[in-house]
Amino acid sequence: MSALAVYAAHESESRGRRYPEEAPAYRSEYQRDRDRIVHSTAFRRLVYKTQVFVNHEGDLYRTRLTHSLEVAQIARAIARALALNEVLSEAICLAHDLGHTPFGHAGQDALNECMRDFGGFEHNLQSLRVVDELEEQYAEFDGLNLTFECREGILKHCSAANARQLGDLGERFLQRTQPGLEAQLANFADEIAYNNHDVDDGIRAGLVTVEELAQIPLFARYNDIVRRQYGALAGRRLVNEILRRMINHLVSDLIDNSAARLRAAGVSSAAEVRSLAAPLIGFSEATQELNQSLKSFLRDRVYKHYKVRRMTSKARRVVTALFEAFLGDPGLMPEEHAANAARLGAAHGEPGRARAVADYIAGMTDRYAILEHRRLFDASERT
Repeated sequence: MSALAVYAAHESESRGRRYPEEAPAYRSEYQRDRDRIVHSTAFRRLVYKTQVFVNHEGDLYRTRLTHSLEVAQIARAIARALALNEVLSEAICLAHDLGHTPFGHAGQDALNECMRDFGGFEHNLQSLRVVDELEEQYAEFDGLNLTFECREGILKHCSAANARQLGDLGERFLQRTQPGLEAQLANFADEIAYNNHDVDDGIRAGLVTVEELAQIPLFARYNDIVRRQYGALAGRRLVNEILRRMINHLVSDLIDNSAARLRAAGVSSAAEVRSLAAPLIGFSEATQELNQSLKSFLRDRVYKHYKVRRMTSKARRVVTALFEAFLGDPGLMPEEHAANAARLGAAHGEPGRARAVADYIAGMTDRYAILEHRRLFDASERT
């Protein structure tokens, strides 16, 4: 811990856990957080939750699990370079998608629409709900009982209405202050990972070509460098050589620019970081423009591609149909989820029942959601 910067997350200054526990004997508190996340049921489910492409469409596309591992690897490198808490950064990144629905953002958007009259659905808030309430690993408390700093990092976005119900964890969204630096860098590690692996998956799926990507400044820069260095290199080797240079560019710029911001701000503690009106982790203006150009390309050429839109349309129909069926008759869900619907319904009425249904659907993998849809709506399918 002595190697950490003064503005890093020091365990001696942690706000602790919701339920007090004895300190671990051979691990740090943030290592305990990370280990609990890795051993959670929600983490294992990520292997069958989609990133962009539905799980059954191919074995080599990213899933939420491989994405989370890539994000954690990038975050560790950034944290180490900036003398921040590497283990906490890793834990946040491994947990950041635990609440994501099946079928990626299509599933999230569909479930949010279904929950529109019942408080909505935010996947970051659902990730927090998973680690605070839904995991059933321990006899003495619900959830994983993670540290405040880890929970803070998981909650990347939050509406004001929901923030008001979260106590000290929601204060920064109401007061427009900042999370700790480890949480800030996790956001950028997430963006770096998904932008670049969506390029890779987009090429692999045949949605875009290297020649089309060569119109994008960041890709074009390293495409030219690799081709000059290796001549006739093509296929997967060419793409991988370009992408790893792109990732290195973004990570290096983030480290250098963030270090400069930290020096200029003169902050001397994590508390000072949180009191600021703007984050200290960020790209330089030039690299932000390069990254934005890449994001715009992905939005227009990959995420809006007709093949992806077809999958998105099917995903929306599956999620919507499941929600309507389960809300109309919670007894169609497995017993434990039907019992949760009854319990939350007794406490909160129809919004409570809807939340229990959303919890069940959000926890599904892609293939389980498809199977449940068949069980409910295909007369020839066994239940």
